[in-house]
Amino acid sequence: MQPINLSTRPFYNHRLVRVTLGVLSLLVLAFTAFNVIQVLRLTSRDAHVRTEAERAEGDAGKLRSQAASIRQTINRDQLSAVQSAAHEANQLIDRRAFSWTDLFNRFEATLPGSVRIASVTPQVDQQGRMLVAVTVLSRRVEDLDGFIEALEKTGAFQEVLSRQEEAQEDGTLRSVIQGYYHVANSPAQASAPAPTPDPAPAAAPAPPRAEEGR
Repeated sequence: MQPINLSTRPFYNHRLVRVTLGVLSLLVLAFTAFNVIQVLRLTSRDAHVRTEAERAEGDAGKLRSQAASIRQTINRDQLSAVQSAAHEANQLIDRRAFSWTDLFNRFEATLPGSVRIASVTPQVDQQGRMLVAVTVLSRRVEDLDGFIEALEKTGAFQEVLSRQEEAQEDGTLRSVIQGYYHVANSPAQASAPAPTPDPAPAAAPAPPRAEEGR
């Protein structure tokens, strides 16, 4: 008995339908396989990253333990002594490189006629800066202020202040001024002009005397 196709538009090309379905099935399988491969690759990479992180954390723990052990074995007194010796050595090096000639040239260029220097004491502070203490004798406070301003104008001195002032029996003012002196910026000759001397007769300035050996 011959089959009867009762559809409105009968379709007799079954091979084309099978080929199309097969191609679509292959595409779906290929896409699925690609996704599976990517998932497996990402899973493997994630496992590797976790392993590396655990290894790094373990190494960090070992290093922390070693650091704690080293800190426990350090002798605090010996470490303090070494630091103190290093600081003293740095001070000796700075003093050896210190130029008295440059410093006195600065004073000669800025010292008013009514002010004379009694002593100079350089020292190095905890930060390695050169701190210079100068004992001066002046007739008036204005003369001392002019000397301080002239020192700061050279650019080689900073934060120059009068730390101590004492009136003498002869009417002069004995003062101790301190300021930070930049040794590296000190030229051989000071370039700052000397302030105008006091019109009143002034005693001849005595040669500077350093309290510490050159």
